[in-house]
Amino acid sequence: MFRGMDEVDWASLRHAYGSAEDVPGLLRGLASADPAERQTALDGMYGAVHHQDDDVRDSTLACVPFLLTLAGRQEVRDRAGVVELLVSIGDVAGARGDRAAEVRDTLRARADVFVRLAGDPDAAVRRVVPGALVRYVDRPARLLALLRERITVERDDRVLLALAESLGLFARRHRPAGEAHAAEEAYAAEAVRLLVELSGPPHGPGLRLAALGQLAGCAPDLLPSDLVPTVVRLLRDRSGRRARAGGPEDCPGPDTLAARLRRLRPSDEEGSRLLRTLHCALDSRVADRVALLCGQLTSPDPLDRCNGVWMSAGLFREWRTGLAEPVALIGNQLGSEEVRLHDAAVTVLLELAELAAPAADHLHALVTYRPELRIRHGERGAPALGGPLKALAGTGDARATPVLAEVLAGPVVPHDLGLAVPHLGRAAVPLVPALRQRLARVPLDASDTCERAVPLLSALAALGDYASVPAVVRLLRGMPDGLRRRDAVMEAAVRALGTFGGAAHEAVPDLRGLLESDRAVAAADALWSITGDAHAVLPALLRALSDTSTEPGGGRRRRAAAVLGRLGPAARPALPGLRELAERGDPRTRATAACAVWRTTGDPERFLPALRSAWREHPRTRATIAACVSALGPAGAPLHDLLRTELASPLRHRTDAGGNGIREDLTLLRACAQALAGAGHR
Repeated sequence: MFRGMDEVDWASLRHAYGSAEDVPGLLRGLASADPAERQTALDGMYGAVHHQDDDVRDSTLACVPFLLTLAGRQEVRDRAGVVELLVSIGDVAGARGDRAAEVRDTLRARADVFVRLAGDPDAAVRRVVPGALVRYVDRPARLLALLRERITVERDDRVLLALAESLGLFARRHRPAGEAHAAEEAYAAEAVRLLVELSGPPHGPGLRLAALGQLAGCAPDLLPSDLVPTVVRLLRDRSGRRARAGGPEDCPGPDTLAARLRRLRPSDEEGSRLLRTLHCALDSRVADRVALLCGQLTSPDPLDRCNGVWMSAGLFREWRTGLAEPVALIGNQLGSEEVRLHDAAVTVLLELAELAAPAADHLHALVTYRPELRIRHGERGAPALGGPLKALAGTGDARATPVLAEVLAGPVVPHDLGLAVPHLGRAAVPLVPALRQRLARVPLDASDTCERAVPLLSALAALGDYASVPAVVRLLRGMPDGLRRRDAVMEAAVRALGTFGGAAHEAVPDLRGLLESDRAVAAADALWSITGDAHAVLPALLRALSDTSTEPGGGRRRRAAAVLGRLGPAARPALPGLRELAERGDPRTRATAACAVWRTTGDPERFLPALRSAWREHPRTRATIAACVSALGPAGAPLHDLLRTELASPLRHRTDAGGNGIREDLTLLRACAQALAGAGHR
């Protein structure tokens, strides 16, 4: 099985963590009779030899022949895992380089290994082989014939789903593009024909759903006109069959991090994959996707509803329209006895912030009648504000205020409570005395001073509580050097003082003392807000603007440019540095500096095309540019067309921002609307 392996000079080869001399042990581990040893070896292959960084190392190439041998030996257990590893290696190898091409050539030359495995007695192997067949069997006619044969004789439902997926991949690979060869068109057409056949009766609901998902991606014109009702009907038929067969039960288990992470995974991963494939293929057909989500969220099966909740997050992160109905239906899941479904609903509503408003009644009912959910007591660490209460506050619903007041008056107050307050705006004013009192009592030298102070500073700054200035100054003056995360507390305190403006005048000496420190930019920003004295802050800002010795990403220079922009005409001495920065560095830094030039001179000068280009090509710059246009008032008119287009777009400006993307998008939309309404000021 391992003939020739000892002749390879593994010590001279490299993997992600250095010498590949341990690779022979990993390969032998894959053939072990011990399941734990096999799993450890497979983890090692993924972690070191096939590290997920789009690179093919010499050790990866050297492993491929031995992995192919392992995959073809029936006495090897877990061959499905070996085949999956080979498919994954081949996918990464599709990137670039001679070594990658060598891997592909090796897999194609040995494709007969996968052909033989197509009829393997082990269904787990048969489930993963179709993906390899489509990638590595070079003769399309032979491959189509093999897939057709396997579909005819296969009896395992999950293998049939994999075969349907492989047909879709085949059709997409051979789809006509430009001057396509007639044979290529015929191959793709035959694969599509097979998918159309599989999408109808007498095939089972799971296979029909898989075929419809693949058709949506490769031949959407052939989808049924009543696609959504058909899919919902098939989904419920599939769920009913699974329930009669005895599906997995939702076991709450202990409230540990591991248990919560398990509950956040779909327990019906096959159903999740089927519907996710369809949602991805439907892409911009938002109305169909919303209708499909509503069908999922009203299913009698809680597993279908749970999958629907998670898939709604994908839609919401990408699209701005059609949210109200699915959000309300997600709110309906909060009363579910299935812990997995409840946790999923809370997680998605938290991410939505104010867009979760259609679920606010359900959230309020939950925190009212189930007070134990107001605080989450984890296995380790300090108590945290419960997800339902955070989500209710995130909607801006004033009903969260009295509930938060009760928590503040209770024996256990989560340190992160203050982070929920800014979302409530002026509705949270009744909380100010208790928040201020807690800030005044934060210990100055405790290991958790940061965790206690920063959320309170955020809350009191958002509410503009000028009476908190003495408590904030106490932090600035009293925290000892060397305190854990002292810098984060100092930064938050300085930012809060700047928010208070002239009412924070007693802090001026402390802030001036920081102008020679690493927090000079934040201190200058706060001083300008409090005193309006440009002469006091310009030297520190000019030093920061020209400092290239720290922060390779240019963060300090970018922050200095942003503050200089706020100074307006008073920042004229900084114009040479700002102009130079606007032409170099990363896109965000260039955009920030160009905006500062515009706000200082009242003229975008030569940077207007650059700002337009940054807006279009680097979405992360849009919030900075929109804020600049808002601050300029009517003078920002040259870019008003960009803001109008943004407000009219159904797409979020960043679809790659994960859980923060929706909040960032809402902030951008507010800035655009404010600028166009003329609410900005110099």
